[in-house]
Order: sequence, then C-alpha cells, then structure tokens
Amino acid sequence: MELRLISKDKDSMSVELVGQNETLMTPLIEKLLTDDKVEHASYHRRHLFLDPPTITIAVNEGKPQTAIKRAAKGIASDFRDMRERFEKLSG
Repeated sequence: MELRLISKDKDSMSVELVGQNETLMTPLIEKLLTDDKVEHASYHRRHLFLDPPTITIAVNEGKPQTAIKRAAKGIASDFRDMRERFEKLSG
C-alpha cells in the first residue's frame, strides 16, 4: 500500500491511500470515529474509479498519525479475534 501525504499540521492530516477501496476505508473510518481523541474522520474520492481515497482526520488530543495507528491496530485485533472464533467453529 502506498501512502501519499497531502497535508499535515499539528492536529490534522490528509493522506491518499493508493490502491485501497471501501474494504479498508469503511472499517478504518468507523474505528477512528469511536476514538474520543478524534474530532473528525472521513474519506473521499475525487473520482470513484480514477482516484485513490483520501482520508482526512482531525484530533482534539495527540497526533493524527497516532490515532490512525491506534485505529489500524484495533482493526487488526478485530479481524484476528474473528479469525480465531471461526477457527474454533471449524474445530
């Protein structure tokens, strides 16, 4: 996955996630929006098929890149937990 920094300041940043789609973006935004330190999180595409999604995040505490790392770790943990539960089901 290629990341392109679009803009960044102390409390916010925008990053393009080249090669990604809603499969990653939706859970990432949902996880960010549950974080009390995140003031705003969204993503958009200029063109649905031609442009990569751009995530925009603003925090009220801490660094925006730290919030994205927390969200990514949370998603990984959620999927790891789901995989383990499916493994138990299949015996």
